[in-house]
Amino acid sequence: MNRKLLILLFFLISFLAKSQSLVWTTDMTDAIAMSNEKRKPMLIFFTSPGAAENLQNEVFKSPEFEKWSRNNVILVKLDVSDASSNEIKEQNSKLRTAFNIVDLPQVCFASATIRKGKTMFDTLGKLSYIPGGAKAWITESDAIINPQ
Repeated sequence: MNRKLLILLFFLISFLAKSQSLVWTTDMTDAIAMSNEKRKPMLIFFTSPGAAENLQNEVFKSPEFEKWSRNNVILVKLDVSDASSNEIKEQNSKLRTAFNIVDLPQVCFASATIRKGKTMFDTLGKLSYIPGGAKAWITESDAIINPQ
């Protein structure tokens, strides 16, 4: 019995370690700097506590997404209901409006430049949950960030 329990714990710890390896930034200034430095677009995930979790559970927590995101995008997570500070809440609300995000959760792919203290965004496309799991979602994402 103890051996089975130890094996189960080993697999659970391995799984949790893998699912925790995604690094999401919540600071837009840092995200823009990383995006420009690494020459990758930002994947901006707009969400709130009441939003459906299909996208997170079926796509973002998959090993396929982890590998794809590491090689293709800078991950940014913006909670539009974040009440940790009025400044963050206002910033996230303005970005939601600027990117014309209506339904939550939704992902917007974008790049940005800062010139003379002004941030200019280039929206590449938006994407919500797509049935079919991570592979289907990644295929659609690739079409947005790498148009042919």
